[in-house]
Amino acid sequence: MSPILVRPVREQLEHDRLIRLLQVKLRRKYDAGINPGTEQNVPVGTGPAALYPDLVLWSLEKGHRLQGVVEVETGESVNHLEALAQWTHLSKLRAAFHLYVPATMVEVARRLCDDNHVVANEVWSYHTIGDQVRFTLVHRSKETVPARAEARPEAPKIPTEKKPIAATPQSVKKAAKPAPKATKPAAKKTKPVARARKPAKAQKRK
Repeated sequence: MSPILVRPVREQLEHDRLIRLLQVKLRRKYDAGINPGTEQNVPVGTGPAALYPDLVLWSLEKGHRLQGVVEVETGESVNHLEALAQWTHLSKLRAAFHLYVPATMVEVARRLCDDNHVVANEVWSYHTIGDQVRFTLVHRSKETVPARAEARPEAPKIPTEKKPIAATPQSVKKAAKPAPKATKPAAKKTKPVARARKPAKAQKRK
């Protein structure tokens, strides 16, 4: 909890309940430590500059590296002073910063992040139905695109010599056959013209 914020008792109890619910929920992926109320169990950093977020998430692997920090806010704590005192510092850590706010305060939280240059890797909303709490992811920061490698000049293409195709018996036979002679077009048959008959000579009278 921020030293400049004093929540009403009922709201503080609800806040600490949310922290414990998230601790159980995130145990599958992280080794999660919590700082409920005014407790300072798991710091991030050392000395006077140490921070005490609501949840601290470590890797389950052997290195036990810091993976992320979580800050849970209530209706009263989504304000400009809280953003300056907590969010700005948590977002500068070399770990993911997750922000949880009531569903009715999502737009206010987004505006505060923009105004104070706070980069939240994830923003979650929550609302309570009876004894159950529903968490909804409403924002996830875009992943950084790796720098492109410098374009290397393409190697000149070396022309490849075409290998002669090995002669086969079939290809030899085809090559040996002479090409067919061009045939002359057949002359059109013309009908013989009928000759005019000569008139028969008149027989001499006796």
